[in-house]
Amino acid sequence: MPILCSNCIDKRAVLKRPKTGHSLCKECFFWAFEEEVHQTIVAAKLFKHGEIVGIAASGGKDSTVLAHLMKLLNERYNYGLELMLLSVDEGISGYRDDSLETVKRNQQQYELPLKIVSYEELYGWTMDAIVKQVGLKNNCTFCGVFRRQALDRGAIMLKVDKICTGHNADDVAETVLMNVLRGDIARLRRCTAISTASEGENLSVREGVKMPVQGTCNQCGYISSQALCKSCVLLEGLNRGLPKLGIGKHHRLHDKILSKQPLTEKEERKLKAVHF
Repeated sequence: MPILCSNCIDKRAVLKRPKTGHSLCKECFFWAFEEEVHQTIVAAKLFKHGEIVGIAASGGKDSTVLAHLMKLLNERYNYGLELMLLSVDEGISGYRDDSLETVKRNQQQYELPLKIVSYEELYGWTMDAIVKQVGLKNNCTFCGVFRRQALDRGAIMLKVDKICTGHNADDVAETVLMNVLRGDIARLRRCTAISTASEGENLSVREGVKMPVQGTCNQCGYISSQALCKSCVLLEGLNRGLPKLGIGKHHRLHDKILSKQPLTEKEERKLKAVHF
């Protein structure tokens, strides 16, 4: 016997929500999901009327759902937001092409302006060019660091007030577990926060334990717990032909380089060594 929707008690249920235990039809699930997002936005006071909001658009399912929701709720509840899609092109031949085409279709479907920012535009380097210099072993370090910051740099260029990013429950669980395994208390306190400007889990830290202070990079203004953010350190290494600068844990040579102190011949060789 088919299970009926717990909400409308009329149509056949298509799924059971783990969060609530309710069996819902397609239409009721859409409505419940949309209303939960709306209530979260209102309760957390995420936006102000008249703000320009960039929607991070990768072309994947999470960001596509996010674009749909923001467009729908902005019109349904009169948030008064100016929405635009913001996408990142890493500069990897053949990698981002298909997803960027999806983003362009989203632009037409939702009638929202789209800006595609590239690593080359933001950093002066494409990932293909970075791989040629650093090799295949450490290139993910560069791409991960640059990608996390690319949306923020793009937002500054476009003068948007806020950026929305879409994440599913698996993303959040993975981030929490990763920070637990690393013992990274500072990030663990922030990783479940709804915005980057707030703290997430209410974790108590033993008195006397020194915690990183979240500030801004002296060079680019991006969020950083160091004087210079990881992105600026990596860029300095690329631009100076020292690809190992910034890879791995903080090293005393980083400070020496970034303070423009001359290196010994031995130090120069150490930082120029690349493992392919």
